[in-house]
Amino acid sequence: MKHELKIPQATTKRLPLYYRFLQNLANEGKRRISSQELSEAMKIDSATIRRDFSYFGALGKKGYGYDVLYLLDFFRQTLDQDEGANVALIGVGNLGNAFLKYNFQKNHNTRIVVAFDSKAPMEGHEVNGIPVFHPDRLEEMYVKYNAEMAILTVSSRSAQEVTNRLANIDAKGILNFTPVRLNVPESMKVMNIDLSVELEALIYLIRNS
Repeated sequence: MKHELKIPQATTKRLPLYYRFLQNLANEGKRRISSQELSEAMKIDSATIRRDFSYFGALGKKGYGYDVLYLLDFFRQTLDQDEGANVALIGVGNLGNAFLKYNFQKNHNTRIVVAFDSKAPMEGHEVNGIPVFHPDRLEEMYVKYNAEMAILTVSSRSAQEVTNRLANIDAKGILNFTPVRLNVPESMKVMNIDLSVELEALIYLIRNS
């Protein structure tokens, strides 16, 4: 994302949702939409949508709404959708295998280019067309395959150690699926996804609504 403003992480996470929804609208031939229509279709409060958009200036016109094609182009550029992103997967257990099978099929500019797993041979082998190496070769192969960021699905006990190794080779970011809150340098971005926490939050909402 090229925009230099400090955008709240909650807003950052919604930007790809807006982009995908706008893609669908454009494919359906829709050329104009209001924040209220977006709100009803995406199940996101209209005030939240307007606030998210306001971080990027005047994207719409009062009384007109939003131009779908303009917004689509704007978010494509904001999210660097024209630039490829190479991802390394570290940990090929059940979740890791699911990532290898999926490999961001709906997002043509993001792809897993290399993976690492403790059960892989040193010389590597392929899983679903993706090379998988032993973690002892992490630094070498991460650089060789031009990875920018990593998906971390390793055990809790090895999460920080792997993170330290990634920091030492200037990895730009980590999508962290471990429950560990990682210590990283300021230059590295981390997004934490704890499925058990998300499930507990859903259970709370169900039982308290």
